[in-house]
Amino acid sequence: MKNPESWRNEYPFQSHYLELDALRYHYLDEGTGSPVLFVHGNPTWSFYWRHLVQGLSTAHRTIAVDHIGCGLSDKPADYTYTLERHRDNLVKLVTALDLTDVTLVVHDWGGAIGLSTLLQIPERFSRIVLFNTGAFPPFYIPWRIRLCRFPWLGSIAIRYFNLFARAALTMAVEHHERMTPTVRQGLLAPYQQVQHRVAIDGFVRDIPFTPSHPTWNTLVDVEAGLSTLSQLPIQIIWGMKDWCFDSRCLQRFQEIFPAASVHPLADAGHYVVEDAHETILPLIQSFLESTSSKP
Repeated sequence: MKNPESWRNEYPFQSHYLELDALRYHYLDEGTGSPVLFVHGNPTWSFYWRHLVQGLSTAHRTIAVDHIGCGLSDKPADYTYTLERHRDNLVKLVTALDLTDVTLVVHDWGGAIGLSTLLQIPERFSRIVLFNTGAFPPFYIPWRIRLCRFPWLGSIAIRYFNLFARAALTMAVEHHERMTPTVRQGLLAPYQQVQHRVAIDGFVRDIPFTPSHPTWNTLVDVEAGLSTLSQLPIQIIWGMKDWCFDSRCLQRFQEIFPAASVHPLADAGHYVVEDAHETILPLIQSFLESTSSKP
């Protein structure tokens, strides 16, 4: 692409930073009203939420974080890239901004991070919107993910060739025509250098394949706490052609949250917001309006 910064036309937002242990934690903060907090997964960043931030910021304060190592946040080489660390960072952001009556919106690893954050400070949250995600030990590990954990070769593929993020541009969507050169450029923009892909590898390494992995018990604890959230208004929007967080994950959330409003999208993949943001935006707007505490 001729203009290496053309993705910024899709991302017309002001950057904000919270300092965490001498690191810059980047987030968007657009609009006013009751806050909507967007939490991304791997290998995306706040760019993934751009359509929803623009659409909801007319009536809400929309905040979208970039985890340390991701997006426009700092990317230290020597860092504990774990679920617990990302959760603790998000708790600090919510507290520092003194957010209350928060609607939590999560996708991919953002589900475990966001929901574990909510369980730490539940008094600050009022609603939940779940996109293809998980917050429990995995039932299965797709072979594509297992390959990325192959000793040495997995990290080389992720860090030196950016294969995890590049593969997602095609494997995570159903409507490939939406992945224009500008959108592809935006999703990959923070990860152009080898040293900027450490967190992508870190997320993959943090997936617990067995109970001996330290993050397994963290996810067990998160899952055990989910039932305490069932009184909250919960909306689930799910791309049904996701090969990673497939219908088994959706079914588990439906078991935990039987009163949730569920919207399966038959022709959307893992990057469900890229595939179907025009359908998703009015669904969330209606959910927020119907569950508002305002008269």
